[in-house]
Amino acid sequence: MSVNKEIRRITTNTLQKMKSKGEKIAMLTAYDYSFAKTFDAAGIEIILVGDSASNVMAGHETTLPITLDQMIYHAASVVRGVSRGLVVVDLPFGAYQGNSKEALNSTIRIMKETGAHAVKLEGGEEVIESVKRIISAGVPVMGHLGLTPQSIYKFGTYIVRAREEAEAEKLQRDARLLEETGCFSIVLEKIPALLAKQVSQSLQIPTIGIGAGRYCDGQVLVMHDMLGITTEFKPRFLRQYLNLNDTITGAVQQYINDVKDGDFPNEDEQY
Repeated sequence: MSVNKEIRRITTNTLQKMKSKGEKIAMLTAYDYSFAKTFDAAGIEIILVGDSASNVMAGHETTLPITLDQMIYHAASVVRGVSRGLVVVDLPFGAYQGNSKEALNSTIRIMKETGAHAVKLEGGEEVIESVKRIISAGVPVMGHLGLTPQSIYKFGTYIVRAREEAEAEKLQRDARLLEETGCFSIVLEKIPALLAKQVSQSLQIPTIGIGAGRYCDGQVLVMHDMLGITTEFKPRFLRQYLNLNDTITGAVQQYINDVKDGDFPNEDEQY
């Protein structure tokens, strides 16, 4: 008689223990039920419902156009596919900046309507009141420093951030501030590896890197980039594990040929 092992949920406490033990954390984005279910079964610790859905799902140039309603739709779909991983949802542009009450209301909608476990927002000192208000309501918050894509028009470019001393010092201050305010983790995006190492070693909470080198406590990639579904985005930090674009194109072309040749469906594929 086989005994079903209880599925252990990944929690913010789990991630804290992983950092303490020096165990790396794996995080991927997902935007729908099917991929979320596959990633969860594969053993991913964190699934991020990223506002990158604006790019890879909707075809926008930036993350700015995606709405709170659209993020809720994607997040609810993901949560239905997950039984083990921690699901974190990006607060989209306009849902939290400059108004901590709106930030809390946006977060409450996400938590109530999706069943997700935490939210993520970009920025440091500028958004700290929003972070405080969300955490005071009992919702875990993941921070995001370095390259913050929702501020792309302010930066004007996607180049590496915090190379200059002043910006590096501000990032370190912001990281400490986010930790002190109660964030359970911080994403560090596209910053020098040695700066990410300094930040990671100075914090008790885990850091998750994307283009921030090997010294972070975990790593995150956008699923469409990692699986080779998108082909035009190839930064240095991206390791592409599959080339699904070519694989899928080949399969679709084979299907088209089989239909046109009368090969599909065959005798065994009909009733």
